[in-house]
Amino acid sequence: MDLVVENKVILELKAQPKLTEAHEAQLLHYLRATNLEVGMVLNFGPEPKFCRKVFTNDKKKLSRS
Repeated sequence: MDLVVENKVILELKAQPKLTEAHEAQLLHYLRATNLEVGMVLNFGPEPKFCRKVFTNDKKKLSRS
């Protein structure tokens, strides 16, 4: 993961021709592996795009208490 903003959001930065499912899957893996629930892939390729993902589950909520 490239950046974590205020311990709340994961940012994954790319410079590819386009976003792919593999980029989104990578972000979901980061969200599953951490207590963070929100992430974004930002692509700075020829046509800038972004993808926002939210991953919540009960295990994350239990581990915070």
